[in-house]
Amino acid sequence: MKFSGFWLVGLLAITPSLTYSQSITPSPYFTFGKGIGITSPDSLYQLNIRFRMQNRAAFTTRSAKDLAIDEVEARVRRLRLRFDGYIYNPKFYYLIQLSFSRSDMDYDDTGFPNVVRDAMVIYAVNKNFSIGLGQTKLPGNRQRVNSSGDLQLADRSVVNSTFNIDRDFGVQMYYNNHIGKLYYVLRSSISSGEGRNITASDRGLNYTGRLELLPFGTFTNGGDYFEGDIMREAKPKISIGITASQNENTTRTGGQLGKFLYDSRDMTTLMADFLFKYKGWALACEWLERTSPNPLTSNDAGDIRYIYTGFGQNYQGSYYFKNSYEIVGRYSRVKPFEKIQLLDDKTEQFTLGVNKYIRGHRVKLQGDITYEKNQWLQGTNASNENWQVRFQIEAGI
Repeated sequence: MKFSGFWLVGLLAITPSLTYSQSITPSPYFTFGKGIGITSPDSLYQLNIRFRMQNRAAFTTRSAKDLAIDEVEARVRRLRLRFDGYIYNPKFYYLIQLSFSRSDMDYDDTGFPNVVRDAMVIYAVNKNFSIGLGQTKLPGNRQRVNSSGDLQLADRSVVNSTFNIDRDFGVQMYYNNHIGKLYYVLRSSISSGEGRNITASDRGLNYTGRLELLPFGTFTNGGDYFEGDIMREAKPKISIGITASQNENTTRTGGQLGKFLYDSRDMTTLMADFLFKYKGWALACEWLERTSPNPLTSNDAGDIRYIYTGFGQNYQGSYYFKNSYEIVGRYSRVKPFEKIQLLDDKTEQFTLGVNKYIRGHRVKLQGDITYEKNQWLQGTNASNENWQVRFQIEAGI
């Protein structure tokens, strides 16, 4: 009894100090869903951490008839860390995304490791309207706005790589609402026009506006922003998008992307897209066009760099089976306008892919084969054809 009493007295003696200590340094709250979430005990801060990688092996043949391997691609295509959350108030939130693979850092065009992809602070004025300042994707074509981790094929189409407006630094505004069953989304931005992490400035800015219409209501779990109908929509869903972007005095061949021009130019990019999903079926279409009053620039040595002015179209259809397999078909074409037909070719691609989803788009296996045809419309070079085979593993949280 004396022994038990001694320990009881001791326990009572240290309990206040333990309680006091815990009130001073309480543990944060951890959650596991889309990544790993950490919330401070006073709920003033929240941090969500995610990562993803894409490991790829690909082969390109010498021609459509000569199947000898001409190029081998074996690399980490993408490796990214993402952080998001809020500060002081859930209405005041942030997004940070970093990239670490060479091809993901735009190294060849910029000449430096371009690590920062997103650095955005956004204030939600109310449930319908938000405004943000920083660097992130512009409200461009649907395939570009979709995360590269939410694609059905190993990469986006040649139409997207030729005409998309990518990321930029500036002010963005988001508004969504509905009139009866018709939902709509308005997005706009005023940005530098030079792309991510470029410190040089010019005399012009980039102005972008986008409208999306959803006549049959919203998609399940935001399904209009990931490819394929992996949610197997119970009712038909449609989204129609229109984008216009004006980049004044841009210094790069693609506005926010590409090599640096020898002189600044104006460019206009127009985009339209259509998306349909129903019971595992999905159809996505895009039409993009870029114009410039004078797309050609040259230096004193006579070297030429130019803006790819032309038209592109992309059609992508798929079916998602209940056993989590998916088949995908895509046709893409880009055609240069007359002013640059001596410098660039018309490209067509026919692609067939098969996917196995293990954990939705977060963990999946992807394989596809592409037949590509390159045609010089002015006969500058000989036309050629080839086959491309890609296998990719996507893994992330």
